Amino acid sequence: MLRHISTWGIAFVWFFSGMFCKILHWEPRHRQIVARILGDECAPLLTLGIGIGEVLMAIWVVSRILPRLNAWLQIGLVVSMNILEFALAPDLLLFGRLNIVFAALFAGYVYWRGIFSPRQKEQG
Repeated sequence: MLRHISTWGIAFVWFFSGMFCKILHWEPRHRQIVARILGDECAPLLTLGIGIGEVLMAIWVVSRILPRLNAWLQIGLVVSMNILEFALAPDLLLFGRLNIVFAALFAGYVYWRGIFSPRQKEQG
C-alpha cells in the first residue's frame, strides 16, 4: 500500500509541474526560467514541450515499466535542471537557491524508492 502511495506521489509531482505549471501556465515563473536559460522567442513552445514531457514522465512512473531506467532519468533531469536554474535563474525560483536542497531531497527519494530499495533490486 505504501509503495503505491509513493509511486503516485512521485507521479503527482511530475504531473502537477507539467500540466498546471507549464501546459496550463498557472505559474508564469516556469516560462520565465525557460526564457532566461534558452531565450525569450522559444520559451513558450519549449515550456509547453517540457510540460508535455513531465506529464509523460508521470505516466511512465505509474506504469512501472523499466523502473530503474525511469528512476535514473528522473534523477538526471531533476539534478541537471536544478543546477542550471541555480546558476542562471536563482531569482526566479520559488525558494531561490534553496530550491536545490528540495531537488536533492526529491532525487534522493527517487533513488531510494526506484533503485536502492530491496524490492527494486529483486525486480531488476
